[in-house]
Amino acid sequence: MTVPFWVWAATVGGIAVLVAIDIWHARSPHEVSFREATLWSVIYIVVALAFGVGVWIFMGSQSGVEYISGWLVEKSLSVDNLFIFAVILAQFAVPKRHQQKVLLWGVIGALVMRAIFILIGAAVINAFSFAFVIFGAFLLYTAYGLVRSHGDEPKDMSDNVAVRLTRKFVTVHEEDTKPGDKHDGQLWRKVGGKLGVTPLFITVAVILSVDLVFALDSIPAIFGITQNAYIVFTANAFALLGLRALYFLLVGLLERLVHLSYGLAFILAFIGVKLILHWLHVDINPAIPEVPTPLSLAVILVTLTVVTITSLYATRGLPPKEEAGTASTGPDDHDDSSHGTPASGTSSNGTSSNGTGAPAAAEEPADASRRT
Repeated sequence: MTVPFWVWAATVGGIAVLVAIDIWHARSPHEVSFREATLWSVIYIVVALAFGVGVWIFMGSQSGVEYISGWLVEKSLSVDNLFIFAVILAQFAVPKRHQQKVLLWGVIGALVMRAIFILIGAAVINAFSFAFVIFGAFLLYTAYGLVRSHGDEPKDMSDNVAVRLTRKFVTVHEEDTKPGDKHDGQLWRKVGGKLGVTPLFITVAVILSVDLVFALDSIPAIFGITQNAYIVFTANAFALLGLRALYFLLVGLLERLVHLSYGLAFILAFIGVKLILHWLHVDINPAIPEVPTPLSLAVILVTLTVVTITSLYATRGLPPKEEAGTASTGPDDHDDSSHGTPASGTSSNGTSSNGTGAPAAAEEPADASRRT
């Protein structure tokens, strides 16, 4: 179904307004409360589902099912991304008052990168039908990697390529800031008349580099559900928009979702097979069956429900642990003035230090390595 230009323009404009509201909300550094995270998570879920109802009404039931299926896949993959974000925030010792700003810029970057990938993916599929097989094989490989890396230790992100490139080509001002400081929370600043970036900017750069990797399997996955670029874009956008609030809502629960990677591996493998069957049905032999979209939606819902239940059952009775994203410290997190030293030994470059200059091991949620 061809979507008119004015619909595209109105949709992109509406998404831009939602992003602007997010930026306005995160303009002042503050620690996000559970109540605030819950409120914004509910708002974004309601908006996403309301948009799905509109797709169903104006584009038909088939498009409605495709949107909901795609949104669920992208939302579940986004939850998996939160494990990595928790590790990054902990390893770079980002104070709690700045975490939502870092995540917000990560979401904005992800929106831009996925829009680019969607355009490329749609063009490739239109030009080469065999791309379905390539996408399907890639998803099968990604599913295998998820299972193989289950339980691995998370990577040390302090040596990420984004960190090396930033420090090589840009001046980094390492000076610490305190709550109320006019430079507090800035991504770049002038010191001695020289413009440079802050350690917070480096953390954002790492988040964006990880977003790029995540897009490589997220986009083929949703193209396995629908080839309508409008649905692909909107499902991605609405899945990402609520990611910042969802992080603060689920951060205490992440360590209990121990079977999520298995569920995502199954979903990605299922969609990979669906893509290959679609190519065989269209280009080789119409007698070869396709996987209908309603069946895809049912498989996704059942899989996510099962792995959530089994995860919570497997981790029942576990004592609560410190939130991975709050392992960092800052002036607003702990008062250690009586000791005369920073609470966590945070170095001036924004990474935790154990006294040797090496990043300290941060407490991460279970299976936090996932797709890195």
